[in-house]
Amino acid sequence: MEVFQIEMIVPFLLILIIVSFLYASVGHGGASGYLALMALFSFPSIYMKPTALLLNVFVSGISFWFFKKNQHFKWKLFYPFAITSIPAAFLGGYISVNATLYKQILGVFLIFAILRMLHVFGKEKKEIKTNNFVASLFIGAGIGIFSGMIGIGGGIILSPVIVLLAWGTMKQAAAVSALFIFVNSIAGIVGFLVNNGNIPTQAWYFIPIAIIGGGLGAMYGSEKFKMKTLKYILAVVLIIAAVKLFLV
Repeated sequence: MEVFQIEMIVPFLLILIIVSFLYASVGHGGASGYLALMALFSFPSIYMKPTALLLNVFVSGISFWFFKKNQHFKWKLFYPFAITSIPAAFLGGYISVNATLYKQILGVFLIFAILRMLHVFGKEKKEIKTNNFVASLFIGAGIGIFSGMIGIGGGIILSPVIVLLAWGTMKQAAAVSALFIFVNSIAGIVGFLVNNGNIPTQAWYFIPIAIIGGGLGAMYGSEKFKMKTLKYILAVVLIIAAVKLFLV
């Protein structure tokens, strides 16, 4: 079964490389962007979750490598979230969600992604505090279950949480989120496959494009890079996708 018509491949891939570039520049895998893009191009719901998780693994892995290379990663900030998020993401990946409910939940998460893209959640705090271990466990579990269920890595939620609670700088939040997304996406895929899910063949074809965009975005984002215009364009894409999901 074809996912889309041949004439739609070029515009899809062009937007895909931009999405992966922008998300990787802030330490994210890009799943919410990929899901929005697939919604715009009317992908079947059954293809969306595994495709987004698969692309997430590659882009977030590259993003983490660059941010860690530039010494932004903090293990003590990362591991409490991961302890609970990994099994929760596996469970979420295993859970099958009704197509209509899936689109509605995804629409809500896209709204969150839009607000994050427009910097609604505030700026980096000057005084950084040590993260609360118990609170981190609960946050990790909550984000993990929805990450696996919807097909996102959870970084779009974790990053603003870290910054708002002053547990890390923007760069540190990006580095931690990148690895968080990587492990959660793998756990979500495993859970999905255990429940007899299949990764669509077309998803593998998108990987090289996502890697190119993600690699460039992570390289610049881990150092110094700002591109407000493209971020606003992406925010518009997310808004259109969110509206479409709620109306379908």
